[in-house]
Amino acid sequence: MDSSSSPMSLQGLPEASPKPYKKSLVTALMEAATLRTPSFKEDTYFISHLKSSERKALQQLKDQLKASNSSECSVWGVSLLGGDEKADVILLKFLRARDFRVGDALNMLLKCLAWRKDFGADDIVEEDLGFKELEGVIAYMHGYDREGHPVCYNAYGVFKDKEMYERIFADEEKLKKFLRWRVQVLERGIKLLHFKPGGVNSIIQVTDLKDMPRRELRLASNQILNLFQDNYPEMVARKIFINVPWYFSLLYSMFSPFLTQRTKSKFVISKEGNAVETLYKFVRPEDIPVQYGGLCRPVDLQNGPPKPASEFTVKGGEKVNIQIEGIEAGATITWDIVVGGWDLEYSAEFVPNAEGSYIIAVEKARKMRASEEAIHNSFTSKEAGKLVLSVDNSGSRRKKVAAYRYIVRKCSNTD
Repeated sequence: MDSSSSPMSLQGLPEASPKPYKKSLVTALMEAATLRTPSFKEDTYFISHLKSSERKALQQLKDQLKASNSSECSVWGVSLLGGDEKADVILLKFLRARDFRVGDALNMLLKCLAWRKDFGADDIVEEDLGFKELEGVIAYMHGYDREGHPVCYNAYGVFKDKEMYERIFADEEKLKKFLRWRVQVLERGIKLLHFKPGGVNSIIQVTDLKDMPRRELRLASNQILNLFQDNYPEMVARKIFINVPWYFSLLYSMFSPFLTQRTKSKFVISKEGNAVETLYKFVRPEDIPVQYGGLCRPVDLQNGPPKPASEFTVKGGEKVNIQIEGIEAGATITWDIVVGGWDLEYSAEFVPNAEGSYIIAVEKARKMRASEEAIHNSFTSKEAGKLVLSVDNSGSRRKKVAAYRYIVRKCSNTD
């Protein structure tokens, strides 16, 4: 099949271009937000990879934790005094969060254990908190990135609706319940981690800032941030911000000096209009929700691991034809196709093998809007031939990422 395939790179975002002599305030702020330190390199947690001072700090933390006589010495189902590799992974997370200062790490760990007992965090995954309307909308675990990390999506734009906001945050009691639900989502993600040297020991966070009401969510956002920072050290490998408005750049430039290089190296900041291209760098299209330019619909998650997709790019001014050949008479072909930020023409036709047969317009050529989700369609052939999917980007100069997949089910003879 002809798809002009070129897989997306997993490298970091492009380097910032040289600064011109003058630029507007908004441009300067946007650049401040997109300048990044070298991409975060996740720790392997192999003891043999530690410096001698770090191994010493790990042993000291174990000794001091044992001497503390804490009534709670297990977290996420792992006994911290068990002496196994899972315990080492968790203890190293607390040490790294405090730059291997043993006293500070111990204090953080003991406070976390006390909070988890008081909060009931160990059993929270099984609770029904009554937020069915928020599941799959506000904060939810969905698929994995290219390296196997579970991905948590966050989108608070629905709270621009005052009625929705009042229903969730009208008083302190409702806010506490929402925070409890948000911790529940994170705990579900943590249950997917290995806590094993060389394994997947952290998650990816994708935060959609589109339509996010700033003032209204400030209190909730601050409390969520504080809870996570205090009790979930080194649980996030990368923080991807998409649909970033210009004012986020102002906030980032203000707080950036107070962030560690380690924290900033985890950030990926993508302005409005670049969400799909950014996500494709880190997550395969079959694992990305359709609302973010991927191929995954909620119903797909009920059928096991998603069928892999083929990725390709459509250059500016280019038309790409994807030919799916070898379709037999009576066979049914089902396909999905998406182009990030569409804004181009799409069509599908069936071309019979037999000379003199007519080409069938399965989907007539039409302009796809940027807001449209992935195409999902099927066609049953009456004769042998091929399906041709066309995407015509000749009216644009911008290169776009795209993906497709298909299944052909042959006709079953019941005679």
